Amino acid sequence: MPIQTQLSWSERIAETIVEQCDNDGYHAFPSERWAYVQGMTLMAMAQTGEQYGKGEYIDFMKRHMDLYIQKDGSIATYSLEEYNLDQINQGKNLFSLMDDAEDQRYEEAAHLLAAQLAGQPRTSEGGFWHKKIYPFQMWLDGLYMSAPFLAQYAKKFNRPELWDEVAHQILLVERKTRDPRTGLLYHGWDESKEQVWADSTTGCSAHFWSRAMGWYAMAIVDSIEHFPIHHPKRGTIIGIFERMCNALVRVQEQESGLWFQVLDQGFRKGNYLEASGSSMFVYALAKGVRLRYLEPQFKQAAEKGWQGLTSRLVEETADGVKLNSICHGAGLSLDRDGSYSYYVGEQVVSDSFMGTAPLLLAALEMERLS
Repeated sequence: MPIQTQLSWSERIAETIVEQCDNDGYHAFPSERWAYVQGMTLMAMAQTGEQYGKGEYIDFMKRHMDLYIQKDGSIATYSLEEYNLDQINQGKNLFSLMDDAEDQRYEEAAHLLAAQLAGQPRTSEGGFWHKKIYPFQMWLDGLYMSAPFLAQYAKKFNRPELWDEVAHQILLVERKTRDPRTGLLYHGWDESKEQVWADSTTGCSAHFWSRAMGWYAMAIVDSIEHFPIHHPKRGTIIGIFERMCNALVRVQEQESGLWFQVLDQGFRKGNYLEASGSSMFVYALAKGVRLRYLEPQFKQAAEKGWQGLTSRLVEETADGVKLNSICHGAGLSLDRDGSYSYYVGEQVVSDSFMGTAPLLLAALEMERLS
C-alpha cells in the first residue's frame, strides 16, 4: 500500500487495518468469536469514520458486527453464563448501530449484555468479578470492558441507577488496588487472598502493569463522558483520575516520553518501553485535557508520549503503519503469577490489534486536541 502522508495519522492507521483484512473485509481478526480486542478495533475504526466523514470505516464496523448480531438480538459465539467482563466490550459498538437501524436487534443485543452485568458475580462490596472462573477477583482490565458500556446504556435507556453502579465499580477498584506510595494501581485484587499472585495482607498482585493501568485510565474518560454533570460521584471520579494521571506522568520515561511494561521499574533488566499501554495513556491524557477533566498542563505529557510513539515505535512501510513493542498478552492465574519476570517474559509482538487499536484511538484524540 503506498504511504499517503497527506492523510492524518488516524486515517493512515485505519487504512492499514483495512489492508490487513481479506479483500471482502470480513476476516480481519485472528479471533473468530465476539471478543474485546476486535470490539476495540471496530470502535476505533467507526470513530475515525465519524471524525473524517468516511462512511467506509463505519461500514467496516457494521459489517463485522453483523457477523454476530442475529435477527432476534442474540449474539453468535457469546455466552451470558460465562459472566466474562471481556465479552461486554464489543457491545459498545451497538449504540451507534441502533441509532441508525430500523430493526430492534442491536437494542436487544445491548439488553442482553446489560443482563449479564446485572447478574455478574460480585465481591462482598459489590465489585464485579472479572470472570466467573476468577472468583472474588477484580482486575483493572474489567473496568474498561464494562463501565463505559454501562454508562452509555444508562444514558441511552434512562437508567440513572446504572450510573451509580459504574461509579461504585470505578471507585471500589481504585480503593482496593492503589498503592499510596507511588499512586499507581496494581493489576488485580483478590478479596479471598487465595491466589498465588495475591499478597496475603492486601490481596493485590505484585506489580504495576502498563496496559492494566491503560485500560483503567481509558475506562474513566470513556465512562464519565456519559455521566450527567449533576451526578454526586462525577467530581470524585474526575479527582481520582487527575491524581492517577499525576502518578503516570511521574513514571513517564523522560527521554522517549513513553511508559515501561512494568511502570515503576525503569530500565531494570528485561523491562522495555511498551506500545499498547503508552498509547492508552496518550489517549486518556489527551481526552482528559480536551474534556477538561484534567488541567491543561497534562497536554504536554500527551504530546510527548505521542511524539515518542510515532518516532520510536511506529514505522511507515509499503504495507502501511507498523507498530512495534506490543506485549502480546498478560493475565493473572496459577501459571501467570504477576511477578516481574512474568510481565517482562511475555511475548513481545508487532502489528497486533492489541496495540494498533489503542494507537488509532490515541491518534484520534491527539488530532481532536490540536
